[in-house]
Amino acid sequence: MSEILRIFVQGRVQGVGFRQFTQETAHRLGVAGWVRNLPDGRVEALVRIPPENKTRFLAALRRGPSYSRVQQLSVEPAGADSSCPEKGFRILH
Repeated sequence: MSEILRIFVQGRVQGVGFRQFTQETAHRLGVAGWVRNLPDGRVEALVRIPPENKTRFLAALRRGPSYSRVQQLSVEPAGADSSCPEKGFRILH
């Protein structure tokens, strides 16, 4: 059963392709959800993630694309009542 997580990424994560990197990683690992930039400079993602890919997905986000510098990755359960899509992964603007 998939887990729904809310993820916040802090550091140099805007203007470096982080959302695109997240989307590509999500497609590769079968993760559904969305990612967006926040006004405070962080990136937020809401994901529905298969348990067998959770560790790989979070490790990829901690690493980020080559020009990023992730300082902090916060992960919290989002709950089953969240509005996370069951399929597909989008970049929100």
